[in-house]
Amino acid sequence: MNCNVIAIGYGNELRSDDGIGQRVAKALHFSNVKSIAVHQLTPELAEALANTDLVVFIDACLMSESSQVQIESLSPASFNVIAGHTADPRSLLALTQALYGYCPQAWWIKVPGVNFELGDRLSPIAETGVAIALQQITQIVESNTMCVSPMSFSTKNHPFD
Repeated sequence: MNCNVIAIGYGNELRSDDGIGQRVAKALHFSNVKSIAVHQLTPELAEALANTDLVVFIDACLMSESSQVQIESLSPASFNVIAGHTADPRSLLALTQALYGYCPQAWWIKVPGVNFELGDRLSPIAETGVAIALQQITQIVESNTMCVSPMSFSTKNHPFD
């Protein structure tokens, strides 16, 4: 049995903590997980989702929304138009469902950040959240797929460290 798993980290790496999603995606190293780091969610990602069994979305959120890493199971919902970074993963799932008649199991991990100014470094709060997100993704993948075994992940050796 071969499971297809995708992790999509999104955000702007030039806006400090907004780059959390991409940082997490780039740090993931699973044997059977495709990791994608993008600036924003776009309709073109629907094709990849139509060919996967499990998807994990990773993004930053404002510390004022939550001081903890948030993990949410997702279902398709078309209440938002996919228009840049403001797109919601649920909208992308709804688009996938509408175009391909299929929607993978999905999770959304939101990591709190405090600094969204121009810059390429994460705040200490965001760095801690990245480590927690990596652990949570490992648990999600292990508990939702019997055919995926994590190899490793690293929060070091990033070009901005």
